[in-house]
Amino acid sequence: MSATAPDGVASTTRTVFSRSTRIIRHIDADVATVWRLLSTAAEFRRWNSTIVSLDGEIALGLQIKLVSTLLPNRTFLLRVTEFEPNARLTFADAMSTRTYSLSGDAGGTRVEVVERIGSPFLPFFARMIPPFDENFEQFTADLKKAAEAAAS
Repeated sequence: MSATAPDGVASTTRTVFSRSTRIIRHIDADVATVWRLLSTAAEFRRWNSTIVSLDGEIALGLQIKLVSTLLPNRTFLLRVTEFEPNARLTFADAMSTRTYSLSGDAGGTRVEVVERIGSPFLPFFARMIPPFDENFEQFTADLKKAAEAAAS
């Protein structure tokens, strides 16, 4: 993945046993506003068009149930493994981690989302995992729109 990918454009790299998708997007809202959107499960469906549902509370050590538009017939059980307010949030299961990193950036917020999938068994089912690039681009566009609306 190139560190120089354009703002809001996802990129994916693959190896035999892993896949990683990454996106960076600048949002014209403060970090606290963006964090509030990312860490409030009850509000996710209001602003995030890439999910069907998200149940549970987003807090360190707790589990959430997520249904994505990418695989609407599957419920992902994810544990919150990192929860650093206004800085870092990670959801994980046995094979993947998705990390949201926030930092101040030119009067707004730099959001980086990285999902890593890895397993010795990945070669056997990798083709069944849909690409995430468009989903990441839509997710961060939705986040940008909601955060900037809340900030104005």
